[in-house]
Amino acid sequence: MERRTDEFPKPEAMIFDMDGTLFKTETLLIPVFHKVFEQLREEGLYSGETPPEELILGCLGMLLPDIWRRVLPNQSEAVHRRADDLLLEFELEGLQQLNTELYPQVQETLQELKRRGVRLFVASNGLEHYVKGVAEAHRILPLFEGIFSAGEYQTATKVALVKLLMDRHGVSHAWMVGDRSSDVEAGKRNGLTVIGCAYAGFGDGSELAGSDVLIGSFDELISLYDQAGEA
Repeated sequence: MERRTDEFPKPEAMIFDMDGTLFKTETLLIPVFHKVFEQLREEGLYSGETPPEELILGCLGMLLPDIWRRVLPNQSEAVHRRADDLLLEFELEGLQQLNTELYPQVQETLQELKRRGVRLFVASNGLEHYVKGVAEAHRILPLFEGIFSAGEYQTATKVALVKLLMDRHGVSHAWMVGDRSSDVEAGKRNGLTVIGCAYAGFGDGSELAGSDVLIGSFDELISLYDQAGEA
């Protein structure tokens, strides 16, 4: 797909997914995933082998109940909720203790977009303290006007979460920037231009079908913004 945005209006805001878009999630999730299953076994709630890492990575972008239904399909809701609690606990610990990473040029690009007057937001299907914790740990929290998570607002879809964000902050012309089909759907159903992030590699090749533009590195957003037409 040709990387041009001059036919799109220059956005007043950009709405970013977190996992696989800003945050290199596997740098945290892989060690945490193993700790969750070690603890579930220790508590007698799970007795099998830890599922393959690829399974949890393939679920990124989903709501947590949907993730556990896929990763722990034969376990009770009680086990799923305990896995929720452990995941958040170990993720917050890991953000302080592990060498986790944003994607290259994320902080610098966000700073540059903000200097250009772009309003910056996050919309994530993750838990509130996790999403805000990632932003805080990597010193990008002050760059965002709002951080919206399904965990905080109890939205059933990312479409609803993005609509809520736009309504709360009076956003009309925006780009939705993300790496999963849920981001594409959220952008399109809210009338936004969708920038698909093709650098994370989670999911299959059809994840970003329907994006207006694909980018191979995060810093391409600056030139795309500069190319865009006036709203």
